[in-house]
Amino acid sequence: MIAALMLMAACNSSSETAGDGKDEKVTIEFWTMQLSPTFDDYINSTIKDFEKENPNIKVKWVDVPWADMEKKILAAVSSKTAPDVANLNPQFASKLAELDALVDMDEMVDEKTRSEYFEGVWKSNTFDGKTFGIPWYLSSQVTMYNTKIFEEAGLDPNKAPQTFDELAEVAKQVKEKTGKYAFFPPLDGSHLLESMVMMGVDLTNEDMTKAAFNNEKGLEAFNFYVDLYKNGYIPREVLTEGHGKAIDMYQAGQLAILASGPQFLNQVKENAPDILKVTKSSAQITGSTGKLNTAAMNLVVPKQSKHQEAAVEFSLFITNAENQVKFDKIVPILPSIESALEDPYFKELPANPTPIDEARMVSASQLKDSEVLIPPMKGYEDLKNAMNEAVQSAMLEKQSSKDALAEAEKRWNETLSK
Repeated sequence: MIAALMLMAACNSSSETAGDGKDEKVTIEFWTMQLSPTFDDYINSTIKDFEKENPNIKVKWVDVPWADMEKKILAAVSSKTAPDVANLNPQFASKLAELDALVDMDEMVDEKTRSEYFEGVWKSNTFDGKTFGIPWYLSSQVTMYNTKIFEEAGLDPNKAPQTFDELAEVAKQVKEKTGKYAFFPPLDGSHLLESMVMMGVDLTNEDMTKAAFNNEKGLEAFNFYVDLYKNGYIPREVLTEGHGKAIDMYQAGQLAILASGPQFLNQVKENAPDILKVTKSSAQITGSTGKLNTAAMNLVVPKQSKHQEAAVEFSLFITNAENQVKFDKIVPILPSIESALEDPYFKELPANPTPIDEARMVSASQLKDSEVLIPPMKGYEDLKNAMNEAVQSAMLEKQSSKDALAEAEKRWNETLSK
């Protein structure tokens, strides 16, 4: 509570708008999450291009380790030393938006420019009626699978599961025929909530003031994972480890399916080239709704910035179609600007395509039908943890699924009512 009050005080006392005159020389500070040293050339060259077009604006780039970003930016905001531009995901950025710490991009960016971004992705950065960020790069999950394990299990190596019901059948067959696992649901992130939405569950009421998942449909989606765990069809490690463990198991040939962004195949290429050779890609697994999820990374401008106009101008430059395509050609991510998808890179496979090329094409082809399924919500971290802890409690039979879901509902209502 004290930290929140400090943040609010800092935000409210530093609300100057940018006064960047064309002749005024300014320096803005740009924070990214763990992009250095891998993308040094790209980031530095993009900054150089921006500075050439805007000789009165200098950009100081600071790269922050992924695990440290939340702590560092909270500390920077509370001490009134926030960067001018920061690279955050929607869920964490919404924490700052709750405190009214970020500029409203609907006010700072004209309507024509806003319309260039995917509408659903732009709206995913909305909290309390204000848009707190500009979409940067996206990742639309695909089903990457080991065809060798599929053959060992007696499954068609050219046909991956398309729905959660099919996935449950594949999980059973792979375990019983090979002793390996079909997939690893990471229960440390938003995967559980996203899959519940795909299965047709409303997480909250329309104005996000009350939980809405404690019903027959919610219990059915909840039990999808509980039943798989109790029957031994998903690894026990789902209780203690997350997405990184899924990648490790896939690389080790112990997991048939890696449901993730294509960019993670780069790790497989480096660490397990033989596994990459037998990898194929298919569309994202979904539920009865047919909904597809996309993950977004954004650029935000704290209200503390004394150079807000310059910060927004830089954010729009680094996220324009040309610069996004350049970035996407380095790593298998996707652009947030719709016209960028018209680049042949996203529409045509090269001669002798690699599994990474194929995964990129699948991912790009479904992007227009994808959306950010979990919008920014008040107390998101507490909500996510409450649901994940509830499903783990049911898996371990500490509670029945019905009681665990009711407990999650209680915790959600307490958080949403604050």
